[in-house]
Amino acid sequence: MSAWDAWIGRTQDQRDMLTPAMLTRFRATLDSADKDSIAPQAVHWCLCTPDAATAMLGPDGHPVRSDAPGSFLPPIPLPRRMWASSAMEFHAPIMVGQSIERRSTVASISEKTGGSGTLVFAEIDHQTLADGALAVQERQTLVYREASSAPPAPLDEGEPDLASWTWHREITPGEALLFRYSALTFNSHRIHYDAPYAVDEERYRGLVVHGPLTATLLLDLIQRELGFNCLRQFAFRGQSPAFAGELMHLAGKQNGDQIEMAALGSDGRVVMSASGVLAKLKPTRLLKKLPHR
Repeated sequence: MSAWDAWIGRTQDQRDMLTPAMLTRFRATLDSADKDSIAPQAVHWCLCTPDAATAMLGPDGHPVRSDAPGSFLPPIPLPRRMWASSAMEFHAPIMVGQSIERRSTVASISEKTGGSGTLVFAEIDHQTLADGALAVQERQTLVYREASSAPPAPLDEGEPDLASWTWHREITPGEALLFRYSALTFNSHRIHYDAPYAVDEERYRGLVVHGPLTATLLLDLIQRELGFNCLRQFAFRGQSPAFAGELMHLAGKQNGDQIEMAALGSDGRVVMSASGVLAKLKPTRLLKKLPHR
């Protein structure tokens, strides 16, 4: 019997609303000029956000107590927590003014030993409803790791090979982008805003770009190429961290209804791999494209 078995099946219910102001701030963060009342397919990560009191946050910005509001996961005694991957299905678009409900359930917790030490993986199922109808279904995987004593890895020399990709956009995530996304998602993890902590304590070479922010930028690229709300499935897996101030390449290509995507560092390493499946029926009013910028 696993030490975490008692936590399997534990649930958390949250409520929110997509307001015009929130959608405007979301689009401003991504430099989108669109003003439609239908939200892009990444806004659900900015809804039903954590609400633990500041006094309950631990040294890294996550709730230190498992019974704190906004936390329903066990007190896993490993200091480095990361959003490793997600796989989701989009059932309906989310619109301004809709009431949002999210039920999250701990699906599994497993412990493994790898080259970097002990790893604990927590899988969480999320159901996001808009006005009572299922909008997004998601399986999220978190990974907890031991502290690192190695010095921060320097930026490698190299260049990405973009020849096989049809779509390409360059972006250099800055501190303001990370700050705004942390504010949108009420994310207090210090690796995204506290450079001395990120470098000295967690041994990164700079501020870390949020995993869901990178995934949001990939979804934004799809929307610029194919239009809003055009996917019925999307999945991503983080493979290496991206850092503020470093160039990142967003790339994608289409084969029938299948979409393949990647975020690549300036040195060519894969930051994130992703895939999507296009919806068979795409209402014409959802097919607006963002201008390339």
